[in-house]
Amino acid sequence: MAQADPAGDAPRHVIVVGGGPAAHRFTEALGSRLDPAAPELRITVLAEEVHRPYDRVALSKRLDDGEVDLTLGDAGFWERPGVTLRTGSLVAEIDTDAGEVALADGQRLAYDELVLATGSNAAVPPIQHAEAGRVYRTLEDVADLVAEIGEFAERRGRPANVAVVGGGLLGLEAAGGAARLGARASVVHSGKWLMSAQLDEGAGQALGRIIHGSGIELHLGQRPSAVLTSPTGTVLGLALPDGGAVNADIVVFSIGITARDELARAAGIDIAPRGGIVVDDHCATSAPHVWAIGEVAAIDGRCVGLVAPANTMAEVVADRIWGGEAVFPGVDDATKLKLAGVDVASFGDAMARTEGALEVVYADPARGLYQKLVVSEDAKTLLGGMFVGDAEPYTALRPMLGRELGAEPGAYLSAAGAEAPASAELPDDAQVCSCNNVSAGHIRGVIAGSEGEACTDLGSLKACSRAGTQCGSCVPLVKKLLETELEKSGIEVSKALCEHIELSRAELFESVRILGLRTADQVMERFGTGLGCDICKPVIASVLATQTNRYILDADTAVMQDTNDRALANMQKDGTYSVVPRIPGGEITPAKLKVIAEVAEEFGLYTKITGGQRIDMFGARLDQLPEIWRRLVDAGMESGQAYGKSLRTVKSCVGSTWCRYGVQDSVGMAVFLEERYRGLRSPHKFKLGVSGCARECAEARSKDIGVIATELGWNLYVGGNGGYQPAHAQLLAGDLDDETLVRYIDRYVMYYVRTADRLQRTARWQEDLPGGLDHVREVVCDDSLGIAAELEAAMATHVGTYRDEWAATLADPEKLKRFRPFVNAPETGDPSVLRVPERGQSRPATPEERRTLIAGASIPMRPRMTGADAVEASASPTIDTVPAPADGAIPGGR
Repeated sequence: MAQADPAGDAPRHVIVVGGGPAAHRFTEALGSRLDPAAPELRITVLAEEVHRPYDRVALSKRLDDGEVDLTLGDAGFWERPGVTLRTGSLVAEIDTDAGEVALADGQRLAYDELVLATGSNAAVPPIQHAEAGRVYRTLEDVADLVAEIGEFAERRGRPANVAVVGGGLLGLEAAGGAARLGARASVVHSGKWLMSAQLDEGAGQALGRIIHGSGIELHLGQRPSAVLTSPTGTVLGLALPDGGAVNADIVVFSIGITARDELARAAGIDIAPRGGIVVDDHCATSAPHVWAIGEVAAIDGRCVGLVAPANTMAEVVADRIWGGEAVFPGVDDATKLKLAGVDVASFGDAMARTEGALEVVYADPARGLYQKLVVSEDAKTLLGGMFVGDAEPYTALRPMLGRELGAEPGAYLSAAGAEAPASAELPDDAQVCSCNNVSAGHIRGVIAGSEGEACTDLGSLKACSRAGTQCGSCVPLVKKLLETELEKSGIEVSKALCEHIELSRAELFESVRILGLRTADQVMERFGTGLGCDICKPVIASVLATQTNRYILDADTAVMQDTNDRALANMQKDGTYSVVPRIPGGEITPAKLKVIAEVAEEFGLYTKITGGQRIDMFGARLDQLPEIWRRLVDAGMESGQAYGKSLRTVKSCVGSTWCRYGVQDSVGMAVFLEERYRGLRSPHKFKLGVSGCARECAEARSKDIGVIATELGWNLYVGGNGGYQPAHAQLLAGDLDDETLVRYIDRYVMYYVRTADRLQRTARWQEDLPGGLDHVREVVCDDSLGIAAELEAAMATHVGTYRDEWAATLADPEKLKRFRPFVNAPETGDPSVLRVPERGQSRPATPEERRTLIAGASIPMRPRMTGADAVEASASPTIDTVPAPADGAIPGGR
């Protein structure tokens, strides 16, 4: 077996063949120890794909969002001295005698250490016309599948029938993704139940009921014998051995993987009987200085397609090349995932193969729940577990594998209504994060600062320890460890809003509501100290606005607002403001469009259609805002509140009014919902989407609240959002009539407004609630807290007292004084805004353009551009004027 040779003065050359997650983890582990000034190694990664290494585990996210970035790690890592990534580089041959690899373009590279991370290919069954099917393995595979489903619907005028062969993890993800894209999905699986390699029959049956209930057709215990095609090669379906057939326009194979061991095989390196490169316990192959990691490596005769073992192999080889003695500890096949919205998890000896093992099982077929713990013969030691439908116990139990439980096993089965006892403190050697092999002791050390600066918040703890940075299933336990350690150290885990308000936002909201406080002064006098700050002031103003629906710029709350709310507009990078009128549901009359066009032209505003089906106009000065809004309000429009932490938009498709696929009036519902929730101040902005059919053209599941039409009514999804941490909304209730739908949304929104933290989106709020979505469903649908009528009444008060903020401003001369740039010069501003023409409009100058223009001697001064002047100005650079805010606020966006 190969061994590392650390001797020698010249930097050794380490070549990595492959550009997947295993190659990325190895390169990070090896490269993080390089001396930037004089790297001891040269690392070259030869990636066959044209992309940087990306997260294949999350590949299904691209089915829902073709733009989501799955790239692993920081792009800057590949700029480090000594590290080179070559994408689109196919290795054609390995010469172990010469210590070289040959590329497809004829180039040869010498290596001192060679790491094979070539991964695997998607397996294709040896059946007739298999070439007419497709696989689901790479970014390109996913993009092609999405395109084909969309093109088929456009071309044929009906949803595509997509048959997925294989009922494992990737197969179910492909089927679920196809269904979300509007296709009719089916799964053909040779096993008697889904995920038969990972789940026992009870768990597989429970999963099958849930998947079938979501509308995906299942053909179990069937192995297709051929892809049926027309004489021209068009896919017609799948032939089954019993003479039956599955109707299909698109066939996707997802029956497993085949190790890409062809390079090693051709080089004479030992290959396992069932494929894969044979490696020992430190991942060395039979060839000197050649290693194998990830899915291509066969340990104990088998290849493993899981993240955690691949990461461990990568770190073992990195340690060995640096001269260490690390060994591979064995395969940890624990897994937790959310499959088509269903929690599935297993760990340890989940199949109870250990002699004398006992199985403690709770099964509820009607609810699609299955939980099982496998324990030793005396029912004390935890050997494994399996969960479908409710995987809540997994996080706490997974680190206890091989240890004695603190109570009867049945006490940990949450689906049965049991409340697990407070578990004993995890020992230091208990593994918390299996993906990155992080122990409880290591996390405690990072919190205490044993390896550098102490990490006392979750973000820094994850970054320093790597725990929770891959699949994320251990994050709740990592957070619990953090809080426990801080409390032990005498550090209070504060939920205070800021140094001036000791209450959390939710506590403050309830206190203001119960006490009936009406002004900011009353709130600060009762709960605050000092003068307040930029954190607590906007929160107080928001809480009061939600509960009283008062005009937000009344005397006592005006000073509490941030820059955007004070101007009732979003400040842009050049100090001007944007104007966004509300367009409920995206529906607008030609007359209103005409007014928008006239305003944009008259005031020289840059116009842009937003992602939320609104028209954004940029470049207005503070003093111009009242006149612009007077024109818009007179035309029947109102503020779109793009500046507020409140409802932004309700996006809709055309719906049944025009679309031949629509089954409900999505436009009418979207307009109704937007007009109902407009102006409601909340912990963060929130958005809705309404789709008229399952084709989901309004992308409702990417919104905080998503409404999707069915033949029987509406499906209600909650907790989705885009932004830095995108999340898809989850199904709260299905087939609702109009009245029930609105009632549930009322309750959901008001419960969120009352209980969420400051600047917390609905997705993170749901995650942090004890019980998550199930708790939300109990509160909203079942009224488990007995507050449904109260929440509905609060919403009714908001709807009944709503008044457009800009209409209120225009009706009050005192309020209009806020928009004068200077008291002694009301019509002029500070000439500091420079514009340059671009695509028929004007935009802010870049810093370089500003320097060039300011240095010139004949830049035209245009403090106000109207009509023909605006058109003429687009041909040459200009200086526009922007005033300082009237209340002395420092300009700045949010």
